[in-house]
Amino acid sequence: MPLALLALAIGAFGIGTTEFVIMGLLPEVAGDFGVSIPTAGLLVTGYALGVVLGAPLMTVLGTKVPRKRMLMLLMGLFIAGNLLSAVAPAFAVMLIGRVIASLAHGAFFGIGSVVAAELVAPHKKAGAIAMMFTGLTVANVVGVPLGTLIGQHVGWRVTFGIVAALGVVGLAGIAKLVPELPKPEGVHLRHELAAFKNTQVLLAMAMTVLGFGGVFAAITYIAPMMTHIAGFADGSVTWLLVLFGLGMVGGNLIGGKFADRALMPMLYVSLGALAVVLALFTLTAHNKIAAAVTITLIGALGFATVPPLQKRVLDQAHGAPTLASAVNIGAFNLGNALSAWLGGIVIAAGFGYTAPNWIGAVLAAAALVLAVLSAALERRGGPHSTVIASGTPAGQQTPVHH
Repeated sequence: MPLALLALAIGAFGIGTTEFVIMGLLPEVAGDFGVSIPTAGLLVTGYALGVVLGAPLMTVLGTKVPRKRMLMLLMGLFIAGNLLSAVAPAFAVMLIGRVIASLAHGAFFGIGSVVAAELVAPHKKAGAIAMMFTGLTVANVVGVPLGTLIGQHVGWRVTFGIVAALGVVGLAGIAKLVPELPKPEGVHLRHELAAFKNTQVLLAMAMTVLGFGGVFAAITYIAPMMTHIAGFADGSVTWLLVLFGLGMVGGNLIGGKFADRALMPMLYVSLGALAVVLALFTLTAHNKIAAAVTITLIGALGFATVPPLQKRVLDQAHGAPTLASAVNIGAFNLGNALSAWLGGIVIAAGFGYTAPNWIGAVLAAAALVLAVLSAALERRGGPHSTVIASGTPAGQQTPVHH
C-alpha cells in the first residue's frame, strides 16, 4: 500500500471527525451560545450544504492547480475553518467556521479519490479509494466518540482545536508522501462538465443520494429512537454510534474489495439488503440486542455501496473524472440532508420515532431500482452509455467517497 494513501486517510479522518462530532456536541454548543438545539442544528445543515456547494466550486477553481498542491490548499482551508470554530465568539462566527471547513470536504475526497486511484494498478482502484475512505469511517469509530467525550468534559472548543491539529498532520503527510502527479493532459472545465451529460454518471449520483439517504434517515434520529423505543440510557447512544462506525469500516472495505471484481452485483446486494434491514428496523428497534445488530448492519450495508458508487462515477466520467467525483461526494451529503428533513417530517406528523426507517427503506429500494435500470441501459449500449472496459486508458481514475 503506497504511504501516500495513509496521508490521504489521515486527512479524511480529520474531515470525518469534524463533520460528525458536532452531532454529539450540539447541547454544549447550544448552551454556550444561548441558542436552541434546532438552531444549533444549523451547524450540521450548514456543513452539509457547504459540502454540496463547495465540492464543484473548489474543484472548478482547482482545475488549473496540480492535484497535490490543491489537496494541500484544501487542508489549509479545513484547518482555518476548524480554528475559527474553536475560537468563535458568537454562534454566527462558528457557523461561518463550519461552512469554511465544509468547502474543503467534497473537493478533498473528490480529488483524493482520483489521486488514490492513480497510485495503484487499475485492478486495485476501488480498493485504493476505499483505503482513503477508511479514514472517514474510522473517524466514526474513534474520532467522533473521543471528540464528543473531550467536548463534554473539557469543552467543545478543545475538540475543534484538536481537529484543526489533525488537519496539520494531514497537510504535512500530503506534502511529504503524495507524489507530484502530472496534470491530466487536455482536461479543461468543458470536459469536466461534459461528464454530466452522461446518463450513467447521473444515475450513479442519484443512487448515491437515495442509497445514502436511506442510511441517514435512520441514523439521524438514532438517539431519540434508541432511548424512547429501545429503552437505552442516554449514555449508550455513543456506543451504538461506535457500532454503526464499525459497520461502516467493515462495509467500506468489503465494498472496495468486491467493487473491483463485480461492481453491479455488489450494488444490487448491498442496496437490496439495506432496504430490507431498514424496513425490519421498525420492528427490531423495540429490542435492545436486535437494535444494536441492526445499527451495525445499516452502517455496513450503507458503506458497502460507497466504493462501487464512487468507482462507477469515475469509470463513466472517463477522461474528466475529478469534478464528477467531487460532485458525487456532494451527493452523499445531499442524501444526508434530504433524509434528515424527511425523517423530521414523519416524526413531526406523529408517526413515531421509528417512522424514518420506512422512509430509509423506500429510498434504498428506489436506489436499487436505479441500479437495475442503469445496468439495463448499459447492456443495451445506448448512445448515452459509453463505458470504458476495465483496461482504462492511462489518464483514467477511479474515485470513492463520503
